[in-house]
Amino acid sequence: MTLTGRFWGTLAMIASLAAGQSARAADLVPFRVGESSPANTFLAIWMAEDAGFYAANGLKLDIVPMAGGRDMADAFAAGRIDAMHIGLSSVVRANAAGADIRAFGSLSNVIRFALFAKPGVKTAAELKGGTIGISSAGSESDATITIALGQLGLTRSDVTIKELGTRRVEPLQAGAVTATALNEPDRSRAYAAGLTALVDLAPQQIPWLFSGLVAKRAYIQSNPDKLKSFLKATIKGNRLAMEDEARAKAVLKKEMKIDDAGIIDIVYADFKAQTPVNAEVSVAGARAIIDQIAPAGASKALGDYIDESLAGALKAEGFYGAMDRAYPSK
Repeated sequence: MTLTGRFWGTLAMIASLAAGQSARAADLVPFRVGESSPANTFLAIWMAEDAGFYAANGLKLDIVPMAGGRDMADAFAAGRIDAMHIGLSSVVRANAAGADIRAFGSLSNVIRFALFAKPGVKTAAELKGGTIGISSAGSESDATITIALGQLGLTRSDVTIKELGTRRVEPLQAGAVTATALNEPDRSRAYAAGLTALVDLAPQQIPWLFSGLVAKRAYIQSNPDKLKSFLKATIKGNRLAMEDEARAKAVLKKEMKIDDAGIIDIVYADFKAQTPVNAEVSVAGARAIIDQIAPAGASKALGDYIDESLAGALKAEGFYGAMDRAYPSK
């Protein structure tokens, strides 16, 4: 073959490969997941997207930022999201208002908040009569305030609850609220800034379905294969994050926009210590929320808030065992 022939042959091969990649990209099925807040509990999803696991499972992932669980039911009803990363408290409240949502996975099964006070406030007595900032009504920061206050000998009637969204450290330092609930990375930032934690629930390992993966019940029933693909990619991202510390920290740094290596170390260590490797729902964590949050007259049956069918299918197919072999570090 002449040089000219080889040149045109190479161009044809490149064009063919590009066309094949374009066709494969076009074949990917869109999947939109709501992000309640940019926290380390989302690392499994970020990691899976960074590694191309969703595309490998036939999905084109779209992450939709949302402010806590306040707009979750509306987002599902309008078809803006297929699934969401959110605590079960929001699901219980949404279902009590007529929604029909289930948690099919979880990226954290314990409470991860500490209640920090503004400068100058050191005791529960000084907190009484003050204002506590939360992300949004019905969120985990809202629900777990009741537990934190109880440990301080206070109740919700002793304080005023105020919605602040996901950015709460700055309003606290400025004195706009008396206290607020913070998880990583803001928990570590608050400690580093010398703020006082009136109570820290994170080390107590209180069972709580803190960061669920949730979807409408009808969607789970009609799209089990699609959700299994999402769950497989997410679990693989979870395992990779635990196995490859350097890559996981790089992803955390990029997605959370944190340059402080010390904070990244703490955020990663918290992720690794608290995250269920197979993204499985904690029944004890779900029960704790249902018993505390479900209003009078609402169902308290686990099956009305969680769906373990997808996890059961993955286990039966041997997926968890395959992950144990591929990623032996836990």
